[in-house]
Amino acid sequence: MLHGHSSWYFENKPVIISASSVVGPDECEGPLAEEFDIGHGDLMIGQKSWEQAEKKLLEDAATHAIERVNLTKEQISFYIGGDLMNQTISNGFAARTLGIPYLGIFGACSTSMEGLAMAAHIVNAGSAKYVMAGTCSHNCTSEKQFRYPTEYGSQKPPTAQYTVTGAGVAILAPQGEGPVVTRATIGRVVDMGITDPFNMGAAMAPAAVETISTHFREFGLSPDYYDLIVTGDLGQVGYDIANALFEKHRFPIGETTYKDCGMMIYDLQKQTFVNSGGSGCACSATVTYGHLLKQLQRGVLNRILVVATGALFSPLSFQQGESIPCIAHAVAIENGGVRT
Repeated sequence: MLHGHSSWYFENKPVIISASSVVGPDECEGPLAEEFDIGHGDLMIGQKSWEQAEKKLLEDAATHAIERVNLTKEQISFYIGGDLMNQTISNGFAARTLGIPYLGIFGACSTSMEGLAMAAHIVNAGSAKYVMAGTCSHNCTSEKQFRYPTEYGSQKPPTAQYTVTGAGVAILAPQGEGPVVTRATIGRVVDMGITDPFNMGAAMAPAAVETISTHFREFGLSPDYYDLIVTGDLGQVGYDIANALFEKHRFPIGETTYKDCGMMIYDLQKQTFVNSGGSGCACSATVTYGHLLKQLQRGVLNRILVVATGALFSPLSFQQGESIPCIAHAVAIENGGVRT
């Protein structure tokens, strides 16, 4: 199953039998609004705090994904998930509610594909029948933890991004109907010395290009193998830098369609408050599980490569003057039909 140095080929093609995406009010105003399963009209979601609201987003997504395929929580062998909150408390507390054996992970905003790759690995190896992967983020919790509380009203530079409020969950199984996970490439940490938390796209772009290049080199594929390559949350600034790096390294990204989830989830012309675009764990999770999987099921797309990107820093490391190391994980998803 190991392919090359850092990639996996899933010969048994685990099936994404169910997925769910839940979003907040700003995402409900974006161009993908109709693709999400549940949309909330306010950021509190009926909870007492933003942190509790973030947990509720994940619980709703998990419950919806389980119920839509007539499973019970007891049938899920493992739940793999993480988030941006201190000690990944949103997932920890949600896992307490769900009662499913829990594997907590942290890949910052790359968590969505890190979790999906690990879930596919477990199912492909025959170590579980049903495995769930998920993640979440909330604009107000992330802003409070990593930058300035929303109430502070600080002005953001054009390079800044807007944390997506939402959650995305997928359930994998050896058989069933739905898209299949065929490949994954685990990224390495790349640090270009950037220290500005308001310029995450520039920090993450080199890691995305590194992982994408590695994926095609190790599998011996050309970019046109996929109908779409999508990065997690580089935003407009990071997307432009990634394209410049592809050109510099003579990587033929022009052979396929390349997009970024952070630019897809919002209307950058109308929703100007998002600046360079979306970010956060839920950015790639909601776009993938809400929009892209539906595109596969409709036959609009047949093969996609989702490259979730993440910045592996904390408020503590930032306060101590550390640079921002970044990582990207790539997962290939294909139109699978029915597997028996």
